[in-house]
Amino acid sequence: MLAPPQKDKDFPYWLVILIGVGAWFFYLVWASDLYAQVMSTVSRGIGITIFVTLVGFTLASALGLLLAMASLSRFVVARQMARLYIEIIRGVPIIVLLLYVAFAGAPAVIAGWNWLTGPMGFDPLRTRDFSLLWRAVIALTIAYSAFIAEVFRAGLQAVEPGQIEAAKALGLRPWARFRHVVFPQAFRMILPPLGNDFVAMVKDSSLVSVLGVADVTQLGKVTAAGNFRYFETYNVVALIYLTMTITLSLLLRRLEKKLRDRQEQ
Repeated sequence: MLAPPQKDKDFPYWLVILIGVGAWFFYLVWASDLYAQVMSTVSRGIGITIFVTLVGFTLASALGLLLAMASLSRFVVARQMARLYIEIIRGVPIIVLLLYVAFAGAPAVIAGWNWLTGPMGFDPLRTRDFSLLWRAVIALTIAYSAFIAEVFRAGLQAVEPGQIEAAKALGLRPWARFRHVVFPQAFRMILPPLGNDFVAMVKDSSLVSVLGVADVTQLGKVTAAGNFRYFETYNVVALIYLTMTITLSLLLRRLEKKLRDRQEQ
């Protein structure tokens, strides 16, 4: 038999343990020349990791919202095309999609562009002109847009039909109904899974290292290959990712609590 739910939350012992372990490793970074050197090198990739995550997630959210709206459209062609895109992208591993976009999709797009613009006198583009960083961002955008689309779709469908009917009775146009009635209510339900996807993208951004993009993981690989201190190097890499993901998770929980409290008032 399940225990009755407790009104008060459990004390976060797990967080105390993580803070203690993290404090110990940060002490090592401060006290040990080896850890300090590794941290100095690897931390240069934090900016790239944050850039890939923020830009990729923003673009994926925008594309995911469009896909969700298309999947709920009254037009059957839009619904079927959105569903086809979502099912194909969700069925391909992210690393495979990353390699496909970088080494098959990007050259194909550049070749098509040169074919179209060649007769107009434009200088042809070269594949190397398309940076690997942006290929990685595009691949993550495509990959996550399919998952985020399902989050948006579920949230939009969870809005009470009576709310939409009331908005129609007030004479609101479709865009006004979506902006002022549907989306604000759906957002409160969308936020937790959307936050989880954001934290997941922070971790999955490490996949861009397979393209040689100088993020935290790539610099960790290069550092470990040079000093042969794999244990210390990957301790630092893991510490950086854990610091980012746990901090984000705590901030998202606080935001969810504020929204829930505001809704109950």
